Amino acid sequence: MTLQQFFDVLSANPSITLFYFIALPLTAVLCGLLSRGNGHKSPWSYAYCVLLYMAAVPGIFAIFLNVYLFLFERQSVMQMNLFTQIFPIITMLVTFFIIRKNVDLSLVPGFDRLSGLVVLVGVVIGLMWILDRTRLFAVTVVPFQYVIFMLIGALILIRYGWSRVSANR
Repeated sequence: MTLQQFFDVLSANPSITLFYFIALPLTAVLCGLLSRGNGHKSPWSYAYCVLLYMAAVPGIFAIFLNVYLFLFERQSVMQMNLFTQIFPIITMLVTFFIIRKNVDLSLVPGFDRLSGLVVLVGVVIGLMWILDRTRLFAVTVVPFQYVIFMLIGALILIRYGWSRVSANR
């Protein structure tokens, strides 16, 4: 199954997709009501961790999918698919907002690794876009020391992102 076929299945069955994206914030609200200020303690912090990752993975994927489609594929905004490009981002933001009202996100296990993952994927997509747009003529016009500085900066950002993803805290 290709990614396009998967998106076609999601678009063909909107009730399943809508259920998932509506159930996550509602579950976060339910956890907030049941935890009663104890969201930082053991069972609730892990429940919030699961909810955050269930919302963040599709949301982050949708953000970078949009960046890819707009930068590389030159897709029009009018052709955006609500179920694969908009709802995951909205659900991620709403779920983060609800959970943040109930518990400090730094107390949720593994949440700090998400920011490192976003930095890492963002830098890689940025490098891919630069390589896609760079022509041999443009490289010869740019002084060589600037190219070296850009590569060193990109490697430092990748290294920082990777250390955030794989940090053992």
